[in-house]
Amino acid sequence: MGAIIGRLPLPCRAVAEQRDGLDDLAVRLATAATRRSALRRAAAAGLALLGVGAATADARKKPLPGTEPFGEEWYGFCGHYFTTGSCPGPYRLPRIDRSGLPLRPSDGRPVDNLGRLVDRNGLPVDEGGRRLVGPDGAPLPRAPRTRICEDWIPERHGVDADTQGSWYRCCDGRVRRLVDCCSRSKRRINGDAALRGYCRKQHHVFCVMYQDLDIPC
Repeated sequence: MGAIIGRLPLPCRAVAEQRDGLDDLAVRLATAATRRSALRRAAAAGLALLGVGAATADARKKPLPGTEPFGEEWYGFCGHYFTTGSCPGPYRLPRIDRSGLPLRPSDGRPVDNLGRLVDRNGLPVDEGGRRLVGPDGAPLPRAPRTRICEDWIPERHGVDADTQGSWYRCCDGRVRRLVDCCSRSKRRINGDAALRGYCRKQHHVFCVMYQDLDIPC
């Protein structure tokens, strides 16, 4: 059992950085050993301790209109396609609030860095707003909830980052703001040469995020 638990990432930050979703982590764990059924249960239990079931279920849903990846190296926002990858976050395409903090793409509710719904105090909750509890019945602890651009990018990629430029599209009946996370790096998140975009002087687009506005179009 110790060897199995050792396969699970202990820091919450490491779990949050699993860009393709924590359900992918469970799949990898569940297929990595000979005794698959036992390992699958252990992996599921380990992720349940972190309360990430709701996040992975939401990530499996069909993407919101206008946010679907297009091919292997293209990304789309409301009919506009480009080659800069999205910023890291608890979901593949990071939706943010006006402060740059992560939101759940499907409904704009606040989530922590693990993708769990949180209340106004930052505590993980279920769909009905009740505190999430672990298998032992104890409430799960708070996880960080930090800005996608200013906090995740420097920590994960080791470059300066700042939310600067933005542009707007009409998407699914309301205005969507596409946000450039800008850096002095000459390379963007997917390794290509960085473009100026809507960044200020001496800065280039490193990755992109979006914000849905309550403005009909």
